[in-house]
Amino acid sequence: MSKKNESVLAGFKAFLMRGNVVDLAVAVVIGAAFTNIVNSVVKGIISPLVGAFGTKNLDVYSSCLKAPCGVDAKGDPTGVNIMWGSVLNATLTFLITAAVVYFLMVLPMAKYLARMEERRKAREGVQETMEITELEVLKEIRDNLVAQRTGSGPAGVQSAQGPGYGQAPGYGRGRDGSI
Repeated sequence: MSKKNESVLAGFKAFLMRGNVVDLAVAVVIGAAFTNIVNSVVKGIISPLVGAFGTKNLDVYSSCLKAPCGVDAKGDPTGVNIMWGSVLNATLTFLITAAVVYFLMVLPMAKYLARMEERRKAREGVQETMEITELEVLKEIRDNLVAQRTGSGPAGVQSAQGPGYGQAPGYGRGRDGSI
């Protein structure tokens, strides 16, 4: 195999193994199976409930725009018939699908992601507090070291014990008294 063919196949393999392509394929398969469930709910539950007020088959609801509506002897439709029952059936199927997807998938996932984000922010807040506290401690140590070198106490106040904290005069200084 040539290098060009290998690179094309490697690129195709990388494309297929990308997370979003695999996720999309899974979503299509699950969506197809889910459609059967929703259609069964509409035909088995919703349509009979609507049928309590009329017919069980929503597809038979229609309005005639131009009379006479019906079917002639040859089997061809006559008139202009608006099949609004089919649209109502499809709309109900869509609304049920959207409600199930939202309440069983989107809403729980949104709550889960919000909890994860809260935990992440809480961890970052603790880490930031620790960093700030650590920074303040280091600044304080630096200020105390500078104060020791200059012979004054913390924050520019002369220590009662001399140049250091309980250290003998001249500690840390060269023979000539320099730092």
